Amino acid sequence: MRFDIISVLPDLLESPFAHSILQRAQKKGIAEIVVHNLRDYSTNKQKSVDDYPYGGGSGMVMSIPPFARCIEQLKGEREYDEVIFMSPDGVTFNQTIANELSGKGNVIILCGHYKGIDQRIRDLFVTREISIGDYVLSGGELPAAVLVDAIVRLIPGVLNDETSALSDSFQGELLDAPVYTRPADWNGHKVPDVLLSGHELKINEWRHEQALLRTQQRRPDLLED
Repeated sequence: MRFDIISVLPDLLESPFAHSILQRAQKKGIAEIVVHNLRDYSTNKQKSVDDYPYGGGSGMVMSIPPFARCIEQLKGEREYDEVIFMSPDGVTFNQTIANELSGKGNVIILCGHYKGIDQRIRDLFVTREISIGDYVLSGGELPAAVLVDAIVRLIPGVLNDETSALSDSFQGELLDAPVYTRPADWNGHKVPDVLLSGHELKINEWRHEQALLRTQQRRPDLLED
């Protein structure tokens, strides 16, 4: 799966994609993540990518031409399944969307900045708008990193344990059950006996019960029809 991320601050995305699972996915050739500097597609001397908003008001608005040049160049090289704009007024990202997008082939992600991007970019190029929560960040780079991380770990072959992603919180509309590791007894705080029993059926039943209980206590909205 290929991700082309268009950003005015490409350096901000270097670290998130250079470590851990995302790094391994790229080394295995399972995921390809390419970050494009939007300023490279500006034709003016200052390499500016924004301008004052029509109608007045505070802030600057990212203009159409640089985005259009970059998107059109990319589309001339390959086909894309989605052009995603990271926006606080988009659909709230969740595990269901991550699962869906993990089955795509090529995706373009647009990172906004300043006051926002010209609405015509959204009207003409964007196929989906996604938010990672009801708050505003300085730009779309961190949300883009969150999006890519959540998607890539779901692609077959990325995780060493193929069942790991399937047992994550939200995969079965429940939060994950508590997890433990050695030592079995730390200062009198013990691991539940059932996890030490070796009885797979009882362990699975316990995990389901604990997942349901945790969801009822912390996210009852997930259980609503």
